[in-house]
Amino acid sequence: MFAGLAVIVFGIALGSVYIPPRDIFHIIGHRAFGMPLPDHIEPAAVTILWNLRFPRTLLAFIVGGALSVSGAVMQSVLRNPLASSYTIGVSSGASLGACLVILYGVGISIAGIFTLPLMGFAFGLGTIILALAFASRVDGQMQNNTVILAGMVFSLFVNALTTLLMALSGEGMQRLIFWQMGSFSMRDWQAVFILAPVAVAGAVFITCYSRELDIMTFGEEPAKAMGVNLGRVKWILLISSAALTGSVIAFVGIIGFVDLVAPHIVRRIFGSSHRFVIPMSAMVGGAFMVVCDLVARTVVSPSELPVGVVSAMIGAPFFAYIFLRGRKKGANAQ
Repeated sequence: MFAGLAVIVFGIALGSVYIPPRDIFHIIGHRAFGMPLPDHIEPAAVTILWNLRFPRTLLAFIVGGALSVSGAVMQSVLRNPLASSYTIGVSSGASLGACLVILYGVGISIAGIFTLPLMGFAFGLGTIILALAFASRVDGQMQNNTVILAGMVFSLFVNALTTLLMALSGEGMQRLIFWQMGSFSMRDWQAVFILAPVAVAGAVFITCYSRELDIMTFGEEPAKAMGVNLGRVKWILLISSAALTGSVIAFVGIIGFVDLVAPHIVRRIFGSSHRFVIPMSAMVGGAFMVVCDLVARTVVSPSELPVGVVSAMIGAPFFAYIFLRGRKKGANAQ
């Protein structure tokens, strides 16, 4: 908890204009509770912190936490260290929804500024629901391999459809590509107020299934023997985690690797009990995303890198290390 708070303060303090941690707490107290502001703090610093950095940093923490919780669930339910909501089609569906809005103006007339997030969320969640429905028709037991293969098939098909639509429309393609790389740029308190309750509610709901997640990590047959209704529980957990991912990427675009990296770190430090894995994945993932966003907005300042690119550059080598280390251990065991 304290480490997460420290990372948030660190993310707020650093940038083109440095704001000391003591001034950060003064400004927050002034804007949130009406406390007097010390004379040495410039109005520009108040504007930068309260309107730009604070909501952006909080949003990065929320996004990283939600994605990490989703990744932890996917890895446990499907018993695959590479499993994530992206693997079974959420990002592909969200990209298709964003493509229809950005390139062709398709949307919900009453949604206004939320047209893009709503379309991204709806298409992302719809894709995984179709994939799960297909998997349940093919395999009534919804075995893990069937779910993963169905998700990959739908993901590839939807990706192909998005690419086709992009090829048929030259205008707006750059904006769509930038959205697909993920960014917290120009996000304000509105996004924080919408995503925060969704992320907290989703994490709390999933934590209620900690016992079932613990049992499912031992395999499908032992889980059945211990009375877990695998079909029902898988539907609930997979759709819940996909809804978390879909809500996030609908607002900030596609950001990968945090949902793979954070749960692995947590399991190595805190063990495999999901009473700890779920909340600690949220903390570690949130902190990781704040660091990635800080790198994205400071390395080439005043320009900015897509945060999805930064998370991939940091996360990919780490995950390669984990994968190769696992293979080496398996070879030594033989």
